[in-house]
Amino acid sequence: MEVITGRAEKPVYLHINDGEVRLRDASNVWGLDNFQTLEKIKEQIGDPKVRVASIGPAGEKLVRFACISNNMEHFNGRCGMGCVMGSKNLKAVAVRGTRKPELADPERLKEISKWHRERIKNHPPNKGLSTAGTSVLVKGLNATGILPTRNFSQGVFDQHENLEWENYEKEIFHKAGTCYMCSVACKRQVKSDDPDYPLDPRFGGPEYETIGAMGSNLLNGNIKAVARANQLCNLAGMDTISAGNMIAFVMECFENGILTRDDIGRDMPWGDAKGICWLIEQMAERTGIGDILAEGMVRAAAKIGKGSEKYAFHIKGSDLPLHDGRGKTGMAMGYALSSTGADHVECPHDVAFQGEGYKALSALGITEPVRPLDTDADKVRFFHLGQLAWGINNLLTICNFCSVPIHAMTFHNLVESVRAITGWDTSLFDILRASERSLVMSRMFNVREGLGPEEDRVISRWHEPMPEGPLAGQKIDEKAFRQAIDLYYEVCGWDSNGRPGQAKLVDLDLEWIEERM
Repeated sequence: MEVITGRAEKPVYLHINDGEVRLRDASNVWGLDNFQTLEKIKEQIGDPKVRVASIGPAGEKLVRFACISNNMEHFNGRCGMGCVMGSKNLKAVAVRGTRKPELADPERLKEISKWHRERIKNHPPNKGLSTAGTSVLVKGLNATGILPTRNFSQGVFDQHENLEWENYEKEIFHKAGTCYMCSVACKRQVKSDDPDYPLDPRFGGPEYETIGAMGSNLLNGNIKAVARANQLCNLAGMDTISAGNMIAFVMECFENGILTRDDIGRDMPWGDAKGICWLIEQMAERTGIGDILAEGMVRAAAKIGKGSEKYAFHIKGSDLPLHDGRGKTGMAMGYALSSTGADHVECPHDVAFQGEGYKALSALGITEPVRPLDTDADKVRFFHLGQLAWGINNLLTICNFCSVPIHAMTFHNLVESVRAITGWDTSLFDILRASERSLVMSRMFNVREGLGPEEDRVISRWHEPMPEGPLAGQKIDEKAFRQAIDLYYEVCGWDSNGRPGQAKLVDLDLEWIEERM
């Protein structure tokens, strides 16, 4: 693995072609949006098949939640990686390779691949994604009372039907898209000639997280405006989750008189679709109040003050993905315990493993249905094992929608795939151990940087009762949740401060970490 260090004296992009590496001048693409950058670099290199990971103006201006765009089709959204590239004057990484990887057992891999493609066609979660993309989640989350609404204060949205797949398909859907060679085809392309919210199919369609962030959580039921907000973020290179959370923060501050029209530059009431798009542009360009908001939730709230911190929701500085932990406490543990802060793909979501769903985790020793609302020892066990299982997908760089434990892949065939690709005589035990090593290394990094057990928490609003809907009155009991976190530390072999102990480091062959603390 190579690491890019330092800072270029002037804007550059990194060009890698079949192993040949060179830095090229990026002065002619600096200042361009991600689509313009993609087209210009393909033209300059003279290869339409080159893959380009780039930043837009938000990354150049060091917006702390700037993201990286991969060919205007995929977006590495969280943790401000676009800001990191901008700080290095690195506009893009352009890669083209023509060599095929060598496989240990290509015939066995073909067998598994054929089986996987066929199973995707019939496996219910994957069928839903193929039909409607991730927007399929809106209906179910609202029906169960956990669709984040009005800055996570509610779990139901009275305009939810406007954001569901049926209206999405009617109003903006253009055609389905897919990642390279993927049979799920969950991506959506959108199109609209609406002069207020024009949509270009080349600039990406909103996934569920964006629908929640720019829709229900802002009381915005205009699907065209949601999609337009998504495309503005894609072009500028900003994470839609963080951008949406920032706007929710501004709207609640405006509602409570903490921010005024003079502070913002306009009124910003709940559901203001045009205001949402306007504020995205302000943040991307660091104009007006956008310059403060571009610093991220923690710094923005500290700068604004006047009690605004009450409405600034984050965990370890990371803005919340669009899921409410009051209805799935195992997922809430994932938000609290993820090394990178609030993260909806840290572990399986409890609701998928009710009833017969628990059998998808039987290979891990989960033998009873999960109770989504409980915070007890059984939930700690479910979370611990599920966290290691979902860590496999990060470890092997596999999309969660193709892999274990919810979707079409099985643990057995996943292990068989690793064997067929690498030739290693590995096992599920080995792979779970590798996942645990990754978890412990990231935890030790946080310990070194001064993060303690007080950071392993959820937002205060989740300790408040749901005001209405199917989960009215439901909350996460603060004491019980803290006890669950402490029990998790013990299960992992960590001390009472959440620091992996020497015995655990020895167990995982990670003693060398102590030398770098």
